[in-house]
Amino acid sequence: MDPVIAIKALILGVVEGLTEFLPVSSTGHLIVVGSLLDWNDEKGKLFEIVIQLAAIFAVCWEYRKRLWSLAATLQSEPKSRAFALNIILAFLPAAVIGVFMASTIKRYLFAAVPVATAFIVGGIIILWIESRQRAERVATIDGIKPPDAIWVGFAQALAMIPGTSRSGATIMGGLLRGLSRKTATEFSFFLAIPTMFAATAYELFKARNSLNLDDLAVIGVGSIASFISAAFAVKALIRYVSGHNFKVFAWYRIVFGFVILVTWHYGWVKW
Repeated sequence: MDPVIAIKALILGVVEGLTEFLPVSSTGHLIVVGSLLDWNDEKGKLFEIVIQLAAIFAVCWEYRKRLWSLAATLQSEPKSRAFALNIILAFLPAAVIGVFMASTIKRYLFAAVPVATAFIVGGIIILWIESRQRAERVATIDGIKPPDAIWVGFAQALAMIPGTSRSGATIMGGLLRGLSRKTATEFSFFLAIPTMFAATAYELFKARNSLNLDDLAVIGVGSIASFISAAFAVKALIRYVSGHNFKVFAWYRIVFGFVILVTWHYGWVKW
């Protein structure tokens, strides 16, 4: 394995893990950092999607007791069946839209300037949502109803646009629907599991004839880095949301987006 490629994989893995569950768009950051590292070809795009799976394993590990309990009681506990149904309902909109739109989105929007625009627009939306007074009517995940799950699912579908942020869309969508901050965040984590598993399996299937051992080694390096950094980020975010809003992430998105657009406009960085 080329040492330079391994270093790039390590950097991108850390970026993925730290940003996957924050409302700042991991895909957007991977595209931007990939551009800086000159690694945005087709295999680079595949790599960016596949290493997201390692970040999802970090969620599985963090919530392993809840997931094991869910699996063990799925047939006997109505509460477990209701939770599983909500995850399926929230998963379906992005899954259906992804099948029909993924190739078009990758072709036209997987670039730094569209991502920067989405950063800014998303940041403004977060500020708007956080400035509104909301009635908190769902305090726990078990209180989520199917209409709530479907609403969050369509919010997640908006994150097909790179730079929007899957976690940001689902958390903000949950807040608009009346979910508590912690409930919206945790539901976003659980919803990420089937969503990212499906996206990774789909991309690997499409690329099954073009991958070689070196590619798998590079994916392995990025995945390890992604898992470790994501495990840290998940715990940190859960602690953070207990006493803070998301405005700091909104301002980060806006500033970062303008930095990208300014450097592109003046030719300081060839995005």
